[in-house]
Amino acid sequence: MKPSSSSSSLLFRAVTTLLIIIIPSSHGHGAYDPAKPCKRLVLYFHDILFHGGAEPFNATSATVANATKLGNTNFGKLIVFDDPMTRDAHLLSTPVARAQGFYFYDMKSAFNAWFAYTLVFNSTEHQGTINVMGADTISAPTRDLSVVGGTGDFFMARGIATFRTDAALGDYYFRLEMDIKLYECY
Repeated sequence: MKPSSSSSSLLFRAVTTLLIIIIPSSHGHGAYDPAKPCKRLVLYFHDILFHGGAEPFNATSATVANATKLGNTNFGKLIVFDDPMTRDAHLLSTPVARAQGFYFYDMKSAFNAWFAYTLVFNSTEHQGTINVMGADTISAPTRDLSVVGGTGDFFMARGIATFRTDAALGDYYFRLEMDIKLYECY
């Protein structure tokens, strides 16, 4: 017996309604609440830029493309890094992750950088990665960058990494406090 078009239509509506109900709640969060991330980490990002000095063994980053002569804001300078991430502000604390990626200065009129990197976790507490990218308006007290994905314990993570400059020593060293709030956790 062939189903009638009205029973097919009714079945289609029932399936569509069911999908509309199930899909938004499939992440287990319901409505988004910025005050209630599903996971939160506060880490310190330590960057020691190699300047061709006598101690290259301490460097965690290096310039791979020099700044242009357009403005005095390092416009065009590209830095690649493999920086330790610690739970406190002390550089010599045991790293809980590595930040591996790059940033470049992308504004001629002010110091502004654009970051793209992966936090690589390999400890008994966490395994996996968190991917972060976005603009760092260095003069602002805090800056939000996007968490765009992850693996392992952070599979398909989405959220915000809020930067706050915690220390800076010229162009050679800076430390950022990163308050990572994940809103999609699986």
